[in-house]
Amino acid sequence: MVYGRKVASGEWRDYAIDLNRDKAIFSVFRRASEVPLYRIEKDPRLARKQGAYSVVAAGGVILKRGHDLARVLGVFDKRLEIVSS
Repeated sequence: MVYGRKVASGEWRDYAIDLNRDKAIFSVFRRASEVPLYRIEKDPRLARKQGAYSVVAAGGVILKRGHDLARVLGVFDKRLEIVSS
């Protein structure tokens, strides 16, 4: 659902799935020739500690981590801000 919204808005255009022995990674790209904008990772070794799921930005900064994938993907939801004039 998140991927579909971002593709429809033109923010994301390509993806890659990497399956390693220790984790699974879903990477999203603006263009196929660039580095990934975000990586959504599942690392079962962290399930009891910080949560198996994490969203990592292009620079390696972990934006959100947790036990529930839906809540972790909430980092992509746009929030409305009140701006006073």
